[in-house]
Amino acid sequence: MDIFTQVEIVLRDAQYETWTWAGSAGPVTCFENAALIGFVHVFDTADALLGDWKANQQVALARHAASLRGAGAKAWNVYSVLLTPDQDPRRGRDIERIEEDFSLTRKIARASVTTTEDVEKALLPLLSIRSKPLLGASNFETRLRTRLKDIPPDAVTAFLNDTSPAEVARILGATS
Repeated sequence: MDIFTQVEIVLRDAQYETWTWAGSAGPVTCFENAALIGFVHVFDTADALLGDWKANQQVALARHAASLRGAGAKAWNVYSVLLTPDQDPRRGRDIERIEEDFSLTRKIARASVTTTEDVEKALLPLLSIRSKPLLGASNFETRLRTRLKDIPPDAVTAFLNDTSPAEVARILGATS
């Protein structure tokens, strides 16, 4: 999986503008919306991420300094996203600890990014809140009757049986 491509897809779906910058240490996916700006760096290994993230962050900030100075309040919401597909369990906690460094940018650091779902999970702090509906085998009529417990059962039955709206209204009027 190409992490850069997946990052760009997820961020664009979340209404971010994205562009690629050929940074001195490799490509960087830049992103921006009305509230924040950020840079995504992908490292081949956990060791490379741990060893190079500060320098990469500094280079990205220096390169975009003029834009950041003109960004107003948005300049307080600059993110460095640091990702690697490396699944080195010994280094995972060290990578997560990067997020506790509040200097220069906010950080999102993740290892074991190998699937589209991993990319989405890593970028969750940047995405709008989304709720996944629980879809499964369920009886719609039973669920609806449970939720409409304050409405007379005759009116609910009429509604569910395709009775005309006028008749449902008559039933509701007669029972109130």
